[in-house]
Amino acid sequence: MPTIILHDEKETIAFGERLGQLLKVGDLITMEGDLGSGKTTLTKGIGLGLGVKRVINSPTFNILKGYQGRIPLYHLDVYRLEGVSQELGFEEYYDGDGVCVIEWAQFIEDELPKERLEITLKHIGQERELTMQAIGERYEALVKKVLE
Repeated sequence: MPTIILHDEKETIAFGERLGQLLKVGDLITMEGDLGSGKTTLTKGIGLGLGVKRVINSPTFNILKGYQGRIPLYHLDVYRLEGVSQELGFEEYYDGDGVCVIEWAQFIEDELPKERLEITLKHIGQERELTMQAIGERYEALVKKVLE
């Protein structure tokens, strides 16, 4: 699993932007990490890479926010869904017309498609450690490309 160190918010956004430039319709990115580990900051960068012009912020109280770019970005924060066992209807976003980024994805693990790019962010002092787990050929190729 590739791991990189992001030294500050600017590097986190730049990495996200590079990733966003490589994403295609139907891509799914899941993120895990403690509060303040950089999940929303990384999503801001992904949005820039997708050409999103609006300000991206955490959808914690809305669960889902959509943004228009060269392809749509669907940003979900499912923190508040821990322990919810009903059908959530998120499949339309996973299989939809855009890219889906899910924060706190571990809380809806059973609802997620198998193939995806899992990103884990951890605090290391003032820096962030970002680890990528590619599940599926599409995501293996994506990780290789983003690390070039």
